[in-house]
Amino acid sequence: MTLLEAIVLGLVQGITEFLPISSTAHLRIVPAVLKWLDPARPWNDPGAAASAVIQLGTLVAVLGYFRRDISELTRALLRALLRGRPMETPSARLAWMIGVGTIPILIGGVAAEPFILTHARSLWVIAGAVIGVALLLLWAERVSPRRRALEEVTMRDAVLIGIAQAFALIPGSSRSGTTIAAGLFLGFTREAAARFSFLLSIPSIAASGLYELSAIRHQLGGAFPLSLLVATLVAGVSGYVAIGFLLRYLRTHSTSLFIVYRLVLGVLLILLLKLGLIQ
Repeated sequence: MTLLEAIVLGLVQGITEFLPISSTAHLRIVPAVLKWLDPARPWNDPGAAASAVIQLGTLVAVLGYFRRDISELTRALLRALLRGRPMETPSARLAWMIGVGTIPILIGGVAAEPFILTHARSLWVIAGAVIGVALLLLWAERVSPRRRALEEVTMRDAVLIGIAQAFALIPGSSRSGTTIAAGLFLGFTREAAARFSFLLSIPSIAASGLYELSAIRHQLGGAFPLSLLVATLVAGVSGYVAIGFLLRYLRTHSTSLFIVYRLVLGVLLILLLKLGLIQ
């Protein structure tokens, strides 16, 4: 991975991690379209492991953007635990709901790891997931009453949105796409669904990034490429900008823009595969 490739992939990761268009899909598609793939360099796919490491940049972005929320949730949880009333405040309950919602993706990540690292990265699988979640978002937009606030998240909501997040392990699905769709189906406003999606992403991004960081360092014999560090830094900066954009956008707009983009991308990807222009 050259520095130019690292910058491009970092931008792709940062922007697409939080927009509901799938970062893993774009990290797979961009190198394929630009013919950057090199079997001799395992991080050049960049591959599931390298993708997860670059995600650490977006972890820093979400931690920075929601630093006040995270501080409040942490303090509320600790106060509630010390008082022996673990869910006494909305903030304490929300902290617990984030923990509960993280369980499905942790289980799914361990159980489906062989599939995620191999067959799931097929561009055919990605194309199907890109189109499938677009249709799911379209359905959710049409049926959702969009009345519930973030503070109203229940245990049932957390489990269902957590299961939706687990489906994002399939490249092309999009973590924010599946969780925002689930939030809309459950009646949350677009902004509330997006905020819970971002907060819910923190534990899973941290877990996958740190786990794969160890794995890829072993693959590379302990040498950590400068290009991967650059990609991670660029992902962090662009991710911070993307979070702010999406939250502002969803206050007054639907997800139609992203639905159309996903449908066009999915159809284009199928055409390129059919014509043998990418593989």
